[in-house]
Amino acid sequence: MIQTLRSGIFYIGFTLWTLIWAFFTLLTIPMPLSARVWSSRLWARTAVLWLRLSCGLSYQVTGLENIPDTPCVIVANHQSALETLLLWCLFPRLSYVLKQELFRIPIIGWGLRLAWPIGIDRSAGRQALVQVMEEGKLRLAAGFNVVIFPEGTRYPCGEVGPFSSTAAGLALRAEVPLLPIAVNSGCFWARNDWRKKSGKVDLWIGPAFAPNGKSSTLTEQAESWIRNAVRQMPGEASKQQ
Repeated sequence: MIQTLRSGIFYIGFTLWTLIWAFFTLLTIPMPLSARVWSSRLWARTAVLWLRLSCGLSYQVTGLENIPDTPCVIVANHQSALETLLLWCLFPRLSYVLKQELFRIPIIGWGLRLAWPIGIDRSAGRQALVQVMEEGKLRLAAGFNVVIFPEGTRYPCGEVGPFSSTAAGLALRAEVPLLPIAVNSGCFWARNDWRKKSGKVDLWIGPAFAPNGKSSTLTEQAESWIRNAVRQMPGEASKQQ
């Protein structure tokens, strides 16, 4: 009952904050890209703070020292919407590779578009891959870290789906490091449950892989690290509740 009440309070506050943010972020349209990125990061960081206050759900990070000093391609497992917010708390300049349908979400979708993401049509096949390679290189050259969720969809707590080689391919083509990140957010913010559980989400940042070899080999290295990390993360007890 308390969990349901606190989750309801979170969504009320989150909705109100998003509406307020949307009004002011529209004012950044004629401003430089840096202003729009700052606005998007403010929205995400405030939402994470409100999540901690309303639901008692926070996060802890391991491996901050592994973040490269130069732009990189971030490859992370995907369990909920939470990691998209958390990464904004760690990286000041991000460009997400996401499906174009998200742009159609009222208010949030408009804000997403302003933050210079890479919106793809997943049914476009090779054309979508070419788009990620070309636009990804532009983002990286401009100083942005490019975030790719290689599973293509969210998986439950403790599970990791098969990886595509897109992130590794972009890292190789742009000659930038590939940075693996593992999360257990689904143990607290589940894919098919609007209720949020209190606790601490783990976010582990692995050692960056140099852009060497084949994309398949680089993908296997990142996937192996993430799978091992998720396997070691706490959260199985939360998954059973």
